[in-house]
Amino acid sequence: MHYIYNAPFMEEMKKTTANMYRLGWDERNGGNISYMLDEKMVGVYLDLDNVIRRIPIGFNAKPLIGKIFIVTGTGEYFKNISDDPESKLGIIRIAEDGCTAELLWGYKDGGKFTSELPAHLMSHMARLSVDPENRVVTHCHPTYTLAMNQVVPLEDRIFTRALWKTCTECIVVFPDGVGVLPWMVCGNNAIGEATAEKMKEYRLVVWGLHGIYGTGKTMDEAFGLIETVEKAAQLYMIPGSMPRINTIEDDQLRAVAERFGVEYRKDFLDL
Repeated sequence: MHYIYNAPFMEEMKKTTANMYRLGWDERNGGNISYMLDEKMVGVYLDLDNVIRRIPIGFNAKPLIGKIFIVTGTGEYFKNISDDPESKLGIIRIAEDGCTAELLWGYKDGGKFTSELPAHLMSHMARLSVDPENRVVTHCHPTYTLAMNQVVPLEDRIFTRALWKTCTECIVVFPDGVGVLPWMVCGNNAIGEATAEKMKEYRLVVWGLHGIYGTGKTMDEAFGLIETVEKAAQLYMIPGSMPRINTIEDDQLRAVAERFGVEYRKDFLDL
């Protein structure tokens, strides 16, 4: 049995959470990550027959039965994960009833997964129905993206266009656009269901006046999507009330998308 602290997925979680905290996206215990793992890889590091305890999920995740995830813990600060991953992280498997998580490793101080786990699992199910390679769901609170929430209508098309027209790479990195939800109470199934519905169309979903969800095949992809949105939001917000003399026009956005051969939301452009 190999030492789990050296597992590639553990290194990814430690590095990513530390980086997100450093960037100011995950203040205090804000934000959470769930990462679907390959069973064979996990089996190299853990005895998969040894279930430490069982924890109710709070909804039925039947399509994910048997799937294994490493998930950040509730109330945990991202800045502390590298120093004590066994307390701050947990590896869980969705049990046969679909409503229970089997703890295989972690949460050694008696803790549990993030309160947003239902929203994560619903998003995983939605994204897997579109892209069977989707493995990562990341939630955080990027500063400029949240600031932009206060000055741009919380509508998919309007918000996406504001980002696309600010920075040339945006339509290439997220040609599918950004889904946007109105403000909702977090930590319940209602916001998870609304997020999952958006995830059928988008890899990025903004929670109005709260944060953003980013998904992907890898940790880098999910992180990079959010990173690109946040950079564009920063560029959008920095000019403030100064007149915007230059912007990327719709025909230019089309030209960029076609140059890089990406399938973009044509209904988001005025052509």
